[in-house]
Amino acid sequence: MTIYDNVLNAEGALIVGAGLAGLFCALKLAPRPVTVLSPKPLGLGASSSWAQGGVAAAVGKGDSAEAHARDTDIAGAGIVDFELAESVAAEAAERIADLAKWGTPFDRDADGQFVLSKEAAHSVNRVVRVSGDRAGREIMAALIEEVRNTPSIRIVEGITAVDLARADGRVIGVYARKLGDRYAEPVLIRARATVLAAGGLGGLYAVTTNPPGVRGHAMGMAARAGALIADSEFVQFHPTAMAVGQDPAPLATEALRGEGAILVNDKGERFMLDIHKDAELAPRDIVARANFRQIQQGHKVFLDTRDALGTRIYEAFPTVANYCKESGIDPATDMIPVTPAAHFHMGGVKVDDRGRSSLAGLWVCGEASCTGLHGANRLASNSLLEAVVFGARIAEDISGLEPINKSLPPYLGIEWDEEKGQEAERILRNLTAVQQLRHIMTNHVGVERSEQSLKTALREIRELEENARDVTRSYLNMTTSATLVAAAALQRTESRGGHYRSDYPEKNPKFKDHTTLTITEALKIRDAC
Repeated sequence: MTIYDNVLNAEGALIVGAGLAGLFCALKLAPRPVTVLSPKPLGLGASSSWAQGGVAAAVGKGDSAEAHARDTDIAGAGIVDFELAESVAAEAAERIADLAKWGTPFDRDADGQFVLSKEAAHSVNRVVRVSGDRAGREIMAALIEEVRNTPSIRIVEGITAVDLARADGRVIGVYARKLGDRYAEPVLIRARATVLAAGGLGGLYAVTTNPPGVRGHAMGMAARAGALIADSEFVQFHPTAMAVGQDPAPLATEALRGEGAILVNDKGERFMLDIHKDAELAPRDIVARANFRQIQQGHKVFLDTRDALGTRIYEAFPTVANYCKESGIDPATDMIPVTPAAHFHMGGVKVDDRGRSSLAGLWVCGEASCTGLHGANRLASNSLLEAVVFGARIAEDISGLEPINKSLPPYLGIEWDEEKGQEAERILRNLTAVQQLRHIMTNHVGVERSEQSLKTALREIRELEENARDVTRSYLNMTTSATLVAAAALQRTESRGGHYRSDYPEKNPKFKDHTTLTITEALKIRDAC
């Protein structure tokens, strides 16, 4: 197939997105044919590659899937689907074995057992890691090598999906274009089974730890095609992004606090001791709000690793140490300035326990989906676990649709041009309409929200759509996702997990359930503001 045809046929399944969920699904589909669309070369632009902590899995002595599910439920603030959480936790060991089989160099002790870290809200050490804080990078590197050696998988780099294609009541593929060709007519890529694994929406916020291209495109295109969206108000803000003036903000992994690092303000006060019994290892939403309020009061917030780690940080957490070095910080002698940043979306396209969306022919996995696992607040390191579990489940669910033992020739229709790719991203990031949208989300739909701020956000998003020049399908995907987050947040008049309403600061039992919205319903809410 060539990008210049009007209609392309993807032999076998079509996976949109090449992060952990997408590549894991592709490998699990082998030897059935699958085509994977990636806007950038494999490993670039995927949030999975940036993950530092690891994969949560009850593989340690004395741990259990039930205990893991229970911690997940507690962190999720009352709206985790507990049976789903138990089933995901029960699959964790098998999925870890898959990753190890494909070459992931998990940290092990002298007896060959996994070295397990403890992160916030886990009752035991449960996070399987790689080189301290390089889990995402090393897992993705191993999977990419395995994918490139699997003849049934065809990778198409340099192409991005902008719309889902539907016919006869089902999804039949996607409309896509070369990255950077913002005004070219999209090409239809047909497939009998379409898997959407194109990430979350952290980049809709002005301060985020997500790669630049993660701006809600997946949820937006699914919603515009009519998919049901769930829990879109629940955005997780990581409490310890490094406040060093970079966009995206480098992440100081939660595992540092698991090793004993503490949070202090510029007066030297360790403020978390007075806020939660677990102090720095309280659930992320609590720590993020505490940091946010310190900053709102005019203080600076620092992560202090000096006593807990000292010079050991260089070897134990090389990614964070390198981020510090790039910013002129020596974490063995200096404190690390931190701030809350949009990090993970608990909501997304609503799917069942097999990854099926409300649209026939469309499966969704990874951060683009809402499985019910995370509830209102994701338990640390459950994101990579969810990605591999649902990647495997989707592969099993759709495998009967595709023939076996068919190799695909490598796709050579597009050559990645790094310079043009960087320029395309720079142009998009600097568009006035994109900058305005990101500031609207941070200022009005951020760590703390209110009826006034949410209504302001919805009005301003509508005005952006109406008045912004050069509006494209990609931009509409962004504003659609932003609208869904703000509309759901306006409807939920309580505070729960990652969703905090300053005008409704307490939980309300009336809302002890998932939010579900279509874009039609969200637009009605927006138009009423």
